[in-house]
Amino acid sequence: MRYLIATISGLLFGFGIALSQMIDRGRVLAFMDLAGVWDPTLLLVLAGATGVTIVTFRFVLRMPHPIFESEFHLPTRKEIDKPLVIGSLIFGIGWGVSGYCPGSAIPALFLGAWNPVIFVLAMIAGSLAYRWLSNRKHVTAPIDVNSAVTTSEQPL
Repeated sequence: MRYLIATISGLLFGFGIALSQMIDRGRVLAFMDLAGVWDPTLLLVLAGATGVTIVTFRFVLRMPHPIFESEFHLPTRKEIDKPLVIGSLIFGIGWGVSGYCPGSAIPALFLGAWNPVIFVLAMIAGSLAYRWLSNRKHVTAPIDVNSAVTTSEQPL
């Protein structure tokens, strides 16, 4: 049931992104072009999404648990750290340069253009690179047990 709900939610989200024309990278880039012909459509989409979220989350979070889950899975970390800031910068720069974010690029794949295909491939490559780098960072060198000196073995 979880996968069916996720699929329906994803399709509904993609339909909303397409309906609001956010799969048109030109419209998104025009929103970011404050010195040129500015297009406020993205601002209206974000305001609509924020309004729906503010209203519905008040009701949803009062429920003891989601309808198809035993508990809510909400973020627990509250601090702003270096990886969050760097990730946000990369996301924003990528969105500003390409006109796509993951939410708009995936539905835009059905337009038949190469731009969203290139974006999605780069997004996948970036995700895999991050996973590889973060796993490498957490690997520690093995400890040579024979060379370890305990406090009882230290010479006086």
